[in-house]
Amino acid sequence: MSSKDSSVQAYCLEDFEKKAIPRLSDRARRFFVGGADEEFTLRDNVNAFKRIWLRPRMLRGITEVDMSTTVLGEQISMPICAAPTGFQKMAHQDGEVGSAIACARSKTMVCISTYSSSSIDDIANAPFQGLRWLQLYVLKDVQQMTRLIRDAEKAGFKAVVLTVDATVIGNRRATAMPGFFDGLEIPMITNSRSQKLESHPDKVLDDSITWDIISWVKSITKLPVIIKGILTAEDAKLAVQHGADAIIVSNHGGRQLDGVLATIDALPEVVSAVNGQVEVYLDGGVRLGTDVLKALALGARAVFIGRPVLWGLAVQGSEGVHQVLELLRAELRTAMILSGCSSVKDITSSLVSRQQCQCRL
Repeated sequence: MSSKDSSVQAYCLEDFEKKAIPRLSDRARRFFVGGADEEFTLRDNVNAFKRIWLRPRMLRGITEVDMSTTVLGEQISMPICAAPTGFQKMAHQDGEVGSAIACARSKTMVCISTYSSSSIDDIANAPFQGLRWLQLYVLKDVQQMTRLIRDAEKAGFKAVVLTVDATVIGNRRATAMPGFFDGLEIPMITNSRSQKLESHPDKVLDDSITWDIISWVKSITKLPVIIKGILTAEDAKLAVQHGADAIIVSNHGGRQLDGVLATIDALPEVVSAVNGQVEVYLDGGVRLGTDVLKALALGARAVFIGRPVLWGLAVQGSEGVHQVLELLRAELRTAMILSGCSSVKDITSSLVSRQQCQCRL
């Protein structure tokens, strides 16, 4: 793994992205950067945060800031976690093991993708151990799904994150050429660590699933089941009715259906629909500490970052991911102080406004 002592001269996540892109192979760049169709949602995930304005409160006498919180009862040091992203070894040889170590060092949670390029055993045997969730696609092979859940349980993972917005792969032009996925290793869904993907991921995904999938997963595990990919109040209510333990508001990083709402725009109606019955999280477009603050103010329990983890990996492996997390922590701390919030419990909807700015540029 990368040295803990070295550091990258980067002052924001955009700096990491600029340093990362030239280091990636053409294949990795296409896979990590691209979105669906015209990539409108991909861009709007980021831009939507800029349409929300902060209403800071002054003279609160804040001398200390407590960013700690819990997710499904498990303590983390800040409401910033690592989202599941596949094939991380395309960014750096540290891969998912490096990301897990970085999250453990930052005392936060990492969610590991079904399409991880590291095995559950490798992640479980990493020198630093922290809170881990397993992201699970709904596969045609039920035995594979069952084995994955069993392996995650044995390895100490604390939840299953069931992704419901990927019954087929979105129309991603950057990866549409024939043979793009040939040869990519997917040890998580095979018994052989050297097994390679020999066909398009669509061939292993189950496109016939219904809400009954939640009860099936809950019937084979005692782990909490989180539903990832919810964007509407209607589906949020159905998720709760069918036993979901939490919801992640997500549009798959703009990689599935282009033209859907940015996640920060979809968040309020989902939070309102569940009415406190389950915790709600958000991924997509988080690039600043103020973005985290806005998401928390609109009802998210925590946020997940995806591509920024990959930028950190590409720049400096596990150490780069750790620096990305700590940079966001520092930005959130500053944003909380300047907004008059001494703990995450102080962050409420009164902190944000969607009024249009009337100033001249």
